Amino acid sequence: MSKEKYYITTAIAYTSGKPHIGNTYEIVLADSIARFKREQGYDVFFQTGTDEHGQKIELKAEEAGITPKEFVDNVSSEIKRIWDLMNTSYDKFIRTTDEYHEKQVQKIFKKMYAKGDIYKGYYEGMYCTPCESFFTESQLVDGKCPDCGREVQPAREEAYFFKMSKYAQRLIDYINEHPEFIQPVSRKNEMMNNFLLPGLQDLCVSRTSFKWGIPVDFDPKHVVYVWLDALTNYITGIGYDCDGESSDLFKKNWPADLHLIGKDIIRFHTIYWPIFLMALDLPLPKQVFGHPWLLQGDGKMSKSKGNVIYADDLVELFGVDAVRYFVLHEMPFENDGVITWDLMVERLNSDLANTLGNLLNRTVSMSNKYFGGVVADKGVSDTMDEDLKQVVLSTVDRVNAKMNDLRVADAISEIFVLFKRCNKYIDETMPWALAKDPEKQDRLATVLYNLVESITIGGSLLCSFMPETSEKILAQLNAKKRELSDMHTFGLYESGNKVTEQPEILFARQDVKEVLEKVEAKKAAAKAAAGETEEAKEEEPVIDIPKKEEITFEDFEKMQFQVGEIISCEAVKKSKKLLCSQVKIGSEVKQIVSGIKAHYSPEEMVGKKVMVLVNLKPAKLAGVLSEGMILCAEDENGELALMVPEKKMPAGAEVC
Repeated sequence: MSKEKYYITTAIAYTSGKPHIGNTYEIVLADSIARFKREQGYDVFFQTGTDEHGQKIELKAEEAGITPKEFVDNVSSEIKRIWDLMNTSYDKFIRTTDEYHEKQVQKIFKKMYAKGDIYKGYYEGMYCTPCESFFTESQLVDGKCPDCGREVQPAREEAYFFKMSKYAQRLIDYINEHPEFIQPVSRKNEMMNNFLLPGLQDLCVSRTSFKWGIPVDFDPKHVVYVWLDALTNYITGIGYDCDGESSDLFKKNWPADLHLIGKDIIRFHTIYWPIFLMALDLPLPKQVFGHPWLLQGDGKMSKSKGNVIYADDLVELFGVDAVRYFVLHEMPFENDGVITWDLMVERLNSDLANTLGNLLNRTVSMSNKYFGGVVADKGVSDTMDEDLKQVVLSTVDRVNAKMNDLRVADAISEIFVLFKRCNKYIDETMPWALAKDPEKQDRLATVLYNLVESITIGGSLLCSFMPETSEKILAQLNAKKRELSDMHTFGLYESGNKVTEQPEILFARQDVKEVLEKVEAKKAAAKAAAGETEEAKEEEPVIDIPKKEEITFEDFEKMQFQVGEIISCEAVKKSKKLLCSQVKIGSEVKQIVSGIKAHYSPEEMVGKKVMVLVNLKPAKLAGVLSEGMILCAEDENGELALMVPEKKMPAGAEVC
């Protein structure tokens, strides 16, 4: 009987630079799901890859003095190296510069155009280069990109557009009829309420202002918009052919069972992608899961803040499986997770070295010490054995249930509940005390057998999450990996088998101070290798931004800047980005709405003295009147800082 198929994909990584551990988390998460599905008996096809076109790539290649293809070749190979370093079991690594992909994208574009879903027009709006997206003025937040918060520039160019509204109601109906389609539910609500129900605008699907993209073959001055290019990888990578000659692999695996993506690109995968598929008369993927972010302890990772953590640096210090454990265990189902060097050491020492490593070491050592390594079930049971067996045998069902709901962190926690129960069993049975009584040797043997059997089941369950550790555990116990179907029976470990003579330490405890010293030494060595001097090391980073048109002094005199004191502040109910502040300016109080919710809480705002553009024409943002603008500084990663007076100044003081 043939196995049921399971097609899982990650978002393809953008080749703008080396991925940090937050980017790497996704491939490890997908790998754990793919491995577990294989354990469940599915015929899994796991695809990942790299997204390699777009204006940002063209600009970065120009800065590096190389061609865009040379640039993406270098970055793509680095991404693949890290995916392989993390022991991920993907079946296909696609690149959007692959010739077969580019040809299919051209055919898809042409088919949509011939069908009347794509038409030529002009686009005039505000363009965000990092997001490679156009926005109308009404979609901006405080005049900036609603997705990343960065500056946008006015742009007008000839472009092709996709008629999104043609399929909008069909997509709304589909989502309502398939509640499992977008997960978690909060992401579904966001897409419906913020985008679909208010009405979709036609989508720009080509560009003429840069060249690094797939040319529209019937109008070669246009290149295909990066999202139409990138999203189609999920079908081209398994052999989709727009002319009807698709491969058997495609016919077998499409529709995808799971698109695993970051929450920041959920809109593209749950609105644009399904509509593109409808236009191609293809079924929609069964589920799109928008996972949360893995953040540094002090916020989003950025090179300018010096807080970027890379997977290979973590692996060098802790090993592959320790890193896999951490990123999988520390990520909640829906909310963002946090990674710090301190927390990594804490988890390594408590969970991996102590709960798991020490358990295995004690069990193997006692088996060797008391019985020459022979593990035998003598059948001398006690009531406490039954509770251990109940916990062990019920673990597989709990893990299955969690994994079916994509709650990977919870699944790992269930396995460690098993290991913790084994440690408690050692404390309850006290093998060292049993060893002193010659009449209790059979009871001692049974206790050690129960431990070996329990750890065999737990170690087998770990194989999807920590594959190398799973192999090491089973090797030390001289045990075969247990199939999921065999984990409801206790006692399958062969009585009379022998464990290894010399137990291996799975995870060595580490000192956080020493780890931090190694991290700083590595940073210093990297800077030295890059030729940075001590003077350069102390320099603050600088940012160059596009220059605006010159203004006269008369223009400047029209703007009135004053110091304002924020006397109250609250979140704008209809927005995830906006705060509404009551700002005292002299004897007057103005209401000002600002897109800084991601950077400041309402409580943090109250009492601050800030710089305010007072005579800005009032406007409504998310339905709330704003009577001015609070000024902020912004770094290259979109991090904001309020502009505050250096010295104590009264509310209303003029900024001149």
